[in-house]
Amino acid sequence: MRLVLAVVFFAASAVVAFADQVPAPSTVDAVTVFLSGAEVTRLAKAHVDKGENTIVVNDLPASAVPGSIRVEGRATGKLEIGSVDTAQKLLQHAESEAADAQRKVLEDKIQTLKDQRKTVEAQAHAAKTQQKLIANLAQLPTRPAPQSGTATPTDDWTKILALIVQGTTDASKLALDAEQKTREIDRQISDANTLLSSLAPARTEQTEVRIHVIAQSPLDVDLSIHYQVPDAEWSPLYDARLVTGTKTEPPKLSLDRRAAITQRSGEDWSGVAMQLSTARPSDGSSSPDIDTQFVDFEAPPKPVAAAAPPPPPAPVLMEKRAAAPALGGAADTAEAPLEPAPIEETAAQIKSAPFEATFEVPGRVTVAATGEPKRVLLSTDDSEPALSCRSVPKIDTNAYLYAKVKVAKGAPLLPGTAYLFRDGTFVGTGNLPLLRPGEDHDLGFGVDDQVKVKHAVLEDVRGETGIISTSHVDSRNFQVNVKNMHERPIDVTILDRVPVARNDDIKVEIVGRVMPTTQNVDDKRGVIAFSARLEPDEEKIFEYGYRVSWPTTKSIVYGP
Repeated sequence: MRLVLAVVFFAASAVVAFADQVPAPSTVDAVTVFLSGAEVTRLAKAHVDKGENTIVVNDLPASAVPGSIRVEGRATGKLEIGSVDTAQKLLQHAESEAADAQRKVLEDKIQTLKDQRKTVEAQAHAAKTQQKLIANLAQLPTRPAPQSGTATPTDDWTKILALIVQGTTDASKLALDAEQKTREIDRQISDANTLLSSLAPARTEQTEVRIHVIAQSPLDVDLSIHYQVPDAEWSPLYDARLVTGTKTEPPKLSLDRRAAITQRSGEDWSGVAMQLSTARPSDGSSSPDIDTQFVDFEAPPKPVAAAAPPPPPAPVLMEKRAAAPALGGAADTAEAPLEPAPIEETAAQIKSAPFEATFEVPGRVTVAATGEPKRVLLSTDDSEPALSCRSVPKIDTNAYLYAKVKVAKGAPLLPGTAYLFRDGTFVGTGNLPLLRPGEDHDLGFGVDDQVKVKHAVLEDVRGETGIISTSHVDSRNFQVNVKNMHERPIDVTILDRVPVARNDDIKVEIVGRVMPTTQNVDDKRGVIAFSARLEPDEEKIFEYGYRVSWPTTKSIVYGP
């Protein structure tokens, strides 16, 4: 018989007291981790006698969201459900009970060590006092003789000097002994405190679930408790491994999808079946409300009557007014505080994807509740990518190798960090954007030494043009040489820019032997691209430039 138990909350006075309480220890069996939050499934078994029983499950963490708790189960006989209640309670665990005795021993030891430290501190204080007295005694030979003219016998000075030497030695030993004992006692106190902090707490706050049932006969019950916790998440990671290939072997790209899972829910997930979902259950289920907006004519400003100048205050009044702020009265009108401004709440920015996907992690997974990331492999996709090179020779004459990542049918690629390997060597990290099935993205794999790029300025001239009405003119021309040293053909893209005028009187035109293949690349005004496919050992020359003209009565300035 399958039972589905809904969680119901009652006031304490309304809960019926059942005769028998049946404890049902539970263990975490499965977890679904969302991009924010997680849903946990615990399993528990219980045997109930005929009549009224209360099955108590007290293993849920305090972070369990009360409204998300639900219970399902199967029983070997007929079982009637009265109610399901939850409450936050301080519970005593077996491991913490075993630690109580050790905790008491450690606390007594720390107190004893602190008492011993006070005794040693008194010893150190006595040593300092003794050293001070000996220092005063050592000053006797330098003091003037008494007025009576009697001198201290020579043998007395010998005894005094011997006493000074012996006393100094004893005081130094006493101070050194106190210092050593203090260090040892402090070390023992530190070790005891460390061990004390590592013990399980005596009582921990957890969520207790009480399931009130009526059994028609003795029977066994298998329970599944589902609940959500907020302090958990997973984020996508990728390993992109590119083999550039040879003349006969095509390039290969292996893309490993990984996930970094972290959680601080208050419970460890040990050996659980795990799923990773792109759903966001905490982001809300409906759109926000929007109110009516009105438009009306602006009201004319109200006339302000001119205020008569205040009479000059008497000297006594001035003294009272100056003293008023210190006595709690009103401050001078010139220093009146500004009216408080309303506090505005900053709206949260939520980025959500228009799809949901679930990844089932193979095997059983353990994730501790310490916040340390647990990385797991989700899948591996192999493909033959199209390779290309890009260069921005005006800034950097290196050519950079790119491989085209294309998402096959199935789950999309979520935004995340990609660790890049080229021919077995780690070359750096990149970022993958959100890619839906069928979309592609060029992923950079570092400098390509097999493509040589040279950049030269052919012309950089400023002059004037026109016969009657002259204009200022800037002419700039460039030459870029690109050579493919690969054994295979490769697509090459050269990127540059031309100025963009912000005024109609400024004219910008692109000139040269080669016109750009693409203008306004990636919707960036003025960014141009020259694309070509180069065969092995082929060299191509791009000559291009731009011409800027403007009236002679004005001057221009170039931006960054």
